[in-house]
Amino acid sequence: MPAPDPQDPARCCSYRAVQKRLPILSWLPRYSLAWLQLDLIAGATVGLTVVPQALAYAEVAGLPVQYGLYSSFMGCFVYCFLGTAKDVTLGPTAIMSLLVSSYAFHDPVYAVLLAFLSGCIQLAMGLLRLGFLLDFISCPVIKGFTSAASITISFNQVKNILGLQGIPRQFFLQVYQTLRRIGETRAGDAILGLACLVALTGLGAMKSRLPRAPSVELLSTRVSYRIVWISATARNALVVLFAGLVAYSFQVMGSQPFTLTGKIPQGLPAFQLPLFSEVAPNSTVPFSRMVQDMGDGLAVVPLMGLLETIAIGKAFASQNDYRIDPNQELLAMGVTNVLGSFVSSYPVTGSFGRTAVNAQTGACTPAGGLVTGALVLLSLAYLTSFFYYIPKAALAAVIICAVLPMFDAGIFRTLWRVKRLDLVPLCVTFLLCFWEIQYGIVAGVLVSGVLLLYPIARPPIKVSDRGELLVQPGSSLHFPAIEYLRDTVCGRALAASSPCSVILDCRHVSSIDYTVVVGLADVLRELRKRGLSLTFRGLQDDVLQALLSAGLEEFQHFTSWQEAEQCGEAEPGSSWALLFPCAERSPLATGCIQ
Repeated sequence: MPAPDPQDPARCCSYRAVQKRLPILSWLPRYSLAWLQLDLIAGATVGLTVVPQALAYAEVAGLPVQYGLYSSFMGCFVYCFLGTAKDVTLGPTAIMSLLVSSYAFHDPVYAVLLAFLSGCIQLAMGLLRLGFLLDFISCPVIKGFTSAASITISFNQVKNILGLQGIPRQFFLQVYQTLRRIGETRAGDAILGLACLVALTGLGAMKSRLPRAPSVELLSTRVSYRIVWISATARNALVVLFAGLVAYSFQVMGSQPFTLTGKIPQGLPAFQLPLFSEVAPNSTVPFSRMVQDMGDGLAVVPLMGLLETIAIGKAFASQNDYRIDPNQELLAMGVTNVLGSFVSSYPVTGSFGRTAVNAQTGACTPAGGLVTGALVLLSLAYLTSFFYYIPKAALAAVIICAVLPMFDAGIFRTLWRVKRLDLVPLCVTFLLCFWEIQYGIVAGVLVSGVLLLYPIARPPIKVSDRGELLVQPGSSLHFPAIEYLRDTVCGRALAASSPCSVILDCRHVSSIDYTVVVGLADVLRELRKRGLSLTFRGLQDDVLQALLSAGLEEFQHFTSWQEAEQCGEAEPGSSWALLFPCAERSPLATGCIQ
């Protein structure tokens, strides 16, 4: 699509609108051969990372391993056209796989339908520009969830490291059964699993300590550096490949000490609508029942998917000096999940680990995703026979090394120093996620909501006695706060040893609602019955207009403390215009109205 003539404003406007919905149009006209080389390297490197991770994350989701690969390529293609971040890669992740395990009940039909419905919800949110809803999920809730998920996912893989079968997936039962049956550990799986953990940890440490690429011209130095860098970056693929070769060697010799992944269907998944009902042994589960079974997963999965993608996108956009559009990211994720459900994908989101690899290898545009997606498709078409020999212990090691960094032990100490009250949603989310993921997230959001609303219901109110009782709210007044304000004003005024007038200083009140107006009218009447007066000071124009429109009886207001004191000393019935001629400076600053 060629760029329009700048002299044609109508065409320019329509082109910008199309470009906003198809971000590929913003970088494709400028695409160069240098970018292509870097994108090819980045896409191939991410592809070597995503294939073993996809197999492992399907295990976390409780699905056959091929569903991890089915979920890994659609996001690569879609995000190239619709994504606004050059580094982000969409696909299966540990967090999303854990949520799918909770809401899809280890059933591929439920998992695929969940992807379709989540995509529809994300599309609707993107079109309605509802990305701001993520702002209501606080950082302590996210940290509590990810830290708990890190522990539960890691411990869920201990059974594969030890070669144990029949371990339940509920965390507490899992801990109990694993410890009770630890004597049944298979030596081969345990040795291989621990060896893979050591290798992955060592290569990861090597990658983090690797200096920047050498600038020397010596070919041998550059080649050595590149070999070490590729080995550390593609460590998941190398470890899984090595473990598979070891398992294949034992198979050839006629013995097999490892638990293997097993047979994986070869070929690409069929492109078809997801099933909207499921045939059970003695009945059919209708669509309405499946939706009911998923429950709050239809809210949690789309929101957490978006949250993960936006957080990753913002982090790398800030690091690499570009901006992302949250609502466009919603559309990209929605389209990915809807189309992904047509190829048997479960819900996907942005991957922090693979995005970091993409950025570190110098990706210039989202075009590298095309290479990654192509590698996944080639794996499905030609390599599934090799996947049979991959030991489950090796995949478990890949998962554990991927999720352990998500546990943030320092957040507890940081919140203790910064704001201890934020430890409440953090701990509630963290602890309840060990019971059920959905309960932890919902409870954390509710606790955060209560902490957010409490200052609205109980705003800071400063009360001082300067002959008159001065009451000064520290923030805007909304309907949950009116009873608290009424009790404060009336309680202090009536408890005074001698009758005194009350001045309500509203300099910090920028808005009020109708319930507050009604409540203030009640306060005026109650004080008047006791022979006391209530005057207002420092009203902002919007607040003053609302009170004047309500027609409150004996409503008095002033623009300064001196005016309020003068009115308190004035005889009843005196003319406010004579006392305060300067009050006419503002059309709404009408002085003392009686």
